Amino acid sequence: MAEAQNIPVGSTTAGSIAVAAESTVATRMSAPPSFDVADFPVPHGREEEWRFTPLARLRGLHDGTATATGTGVKVAVEAPEGVTVETVGRDDARLGRAGTPVDRVAAQAYSAFEQAGIVTVPKDTQLTEPIRITVHGEGGVAYAHQVIELGAFAEALLVIDHTGDAVLAGNVDYVLGDGARLTVVSVQDWDDKAVHVAQHNALVGRDATFKSVVVTFGGDVVRLHPRVAYSGTGGEAELIGLYFTDAGQHQEHRLLVDHNVPHCKSNVVYKGALQGEQAHAVWIGDVLIEARAEGTDTYEMNRNLVLTDGARVDSVPNLEIETGEIVGAGHASATGRFDDEQLFYLMARGIPEHEARRLVVRGFFAELVQQIGIPDVEERLIARIEQELEAAVA
Repeated sequence: MAEAQNIPVGSTTAGSIAVAAESTVATRMSAPPSFDVADFPVPHGREEEWRFTPLARLRGLHDGTATATGTGVKVAVEAPEGVTVETVGRDDARLGRAGTPVDRVAAQAYSAFEQAGIVTVPKDTQLTEPIRITVHGEGGVAYAHQVIELGAFAEALLVIDHTGDAVLAGNVDYVLGDGARLTVVSVQDWDDKAVHVAQHNALVGRDATFKSVVVTFGGDVVRLHPRVAYSGTGGEAELIGLYFTDAGQHQEHRLLVDHNVPHCKSNVVYKGALQGEQAHAVWIGDVLIEARAEGTDTYEMNRNLVLTDGARVDSVPNLEIETGEIVGAGHASATGRFDDEQLFYLMARGIPEHEARRLVVRGFFAELVQQIGIPDVEERLIARIEQELEAAVA
């Protein structure tokens, strides 16, 4: 397992690969999950999974002092015909199937929600319009649970949009049947004071395809934990992310892809830009290839672009392999400033420096934005990036 932390501006890291002869249970990637909050001690910030997170700014989500209010968040769901939208109680058997909480906040969220939302796409259904879930903060504290389930050979696009001001902890489950295809776009466009901590669990069926696009702009503290596991061979997962971290913001993305069955694929690409004093971005990319997961093909990459002094990036790619019978595995991480050669090239052709910088950053993100596949969402995100760039060059 390799770690690249506190990366200086301009450096590039690529972690080495550790091959284990037997399962190493006592690793961070395989920490015992639990639905019981009591199984997780209150973190103090020295723990591996919490050492980058500003606990004092979580507003009590980590220690149980955050009490849900009636003005936490308002959730609205727009779904095409044929999709079932339900609100269920805690005893529904479909809850928690995609994954178990792996930290105290996720366990607290699972223990504290009163009602959960379930969106079901029946088998053999190919949706032509996206499902849209809007989560709008109304200034309070909320705990939430959402399930998205696709039947066999179903296809769907899903947009989850977070706006407003709230202190929110939640779990989101994606359950894909055999041969299903799901693309999820999760947008965190919170107001400046919002706190959002969530665990995203995807269970990918045989020959199913899961694509996750995580976009983070707003909020005081945003800590997301996307996780992928497979329930059958031939599954594919693509995890894409982009984030723009402003002065004082803490944005943390902690990923785990657990290759727990043979002949599955995964690809992870996250890109971030930072500007302003005490802007802090954290990216943790964990890939575990279990002993039984022969024929695995996986790669993960994180790239960060620092626009101003005073910003900090912690980028930690980890790859743990328990079998030598794989197709391929690798990871890389890099953080740097603008490419001077690119700037010189553009400025030599008469483009002003501030516009040249805008073009470089726009191009840095364009590759990922264009993969979303939902025109109105792409346009909105490009406009949001433009707003951030206006502040960067001001």
